[in-house]
Amino acid sequence: MLPLRLLRSLLIASLFALPAAAAHADKPTTLRIGVAQQGAGDPPTFGGSSAATVQLQQLVEKEFAADGIKVEWLFFKGAGPAVNEAIANKALDFAYQGDLPAVLARSNGIKTRLLLAASVRSGIKIAVPPDSTIRSIKDLKDRRVSIFRGTNLQLVADNALAKNGLGERDLRVINLDAASSLAALASKGIDASVGDYALYKLRDAGLAKIIYESQNDGPQLTRQTHLLVLDDFERAHPDIVQRVVTAFVKGAQWSSDEANRDALFKLWAKSGVPYSSWQADYANQRLKERLSPLIDPFVVARYKAVAQDALNLKLIRQPVDVDGWFEPKYLDNALRTLKLENYWPRYDAAGKPLS
Repeated sequence: MLPLRLLRSLLIASLFALPAAAAHADKPTTLRIGVAQQGAGDPPTFGGSSAATVQLQQLVEKEFAADGIKVEWLFFKGAGPAVNEAIANKALDFAYQGDLPAVLARSNGIKTRLLLAASVRSGIKIAVPPDSTIRSIKDLKDRRVSIFRGTNLQLVADNALAKNGLGERDLRVINLDAASSLAALASKGIDASVGDYALYKLRDAGLAKIIYESQNDGPQLTRQTHLLVLDDFERAHPDIVQRVVTAFVKGAQWSSDEANRDALFKLWAKSGVPYSSWQADYANQRLKERLSPLIDPFVVARYKAVAQDALNLKLIRQPVDVDGWFEPKYLDNALRTLKLENYWPRYDAAGKPLS
């Protein structure tokens, strides 16, 4: 039998050890990050945003290697709508997706927090077969046009159509995912496709011509993407959220450096989208303008506009509160820690630089 003094010492030691042991057991063994697009390669990769850089450079993996926490990047061919389903099923902790899908999820009561921007001011492109007589958006009336509904392409397309006196009802809209849309356009199974940078690859192969690029009509006709976290995860693991956000800000800083433009496009080319497509997509735009993580007045205004447009178009049934959605404290901490408070320019609601 152990002496009473030794028993008392062991009991006290065990009581002090319990919180630490419980905290350690409470740590997740894996961080699950959803990506609202189909990955390419083995392992799957993607391009076009600071989030892609983070994944390709394994910045989150390196951050948590010493903790024994694994990182899973989960890709969804069904894009934003499929990511929303995974979030609703608690199958993800974080997600990279676009503005409209996130608004749709929030309108359905899915609780998330928007942590930072991943790519901003990205335009849509409209492409047609190379021998098509379609030369402008107005020529799309009564034509078979693919639009990936529920993604952040849709609202920009709708606004571009409205600017030209048209709506989706004036077109023969076919809802196709990105890969199916490219295949249909290449085979002339459709008359036009609303898409993104992937359309440059078809153009360069002589299989399409691009008739419209929305960013040329101003920042209000662009789409935004972000990193979000599930509410429950953020409340349970704020320390982990901070480390993930800091890793993403590091990726955004490297991606935004003009000295890295060539290396950046070569890195993203691992996704299967060629270097030349990234060159074309980022032509006449500074990297800092497209890859800023900031939650500035422009980003907030765009999410408010998306929420209002979605309501007007009856994509959602009730207004979505945007102001309480963003959680900037992790981003602010990362910017302060990395001394990047003034690295990216901030823009007002209209998209003009703030002094």
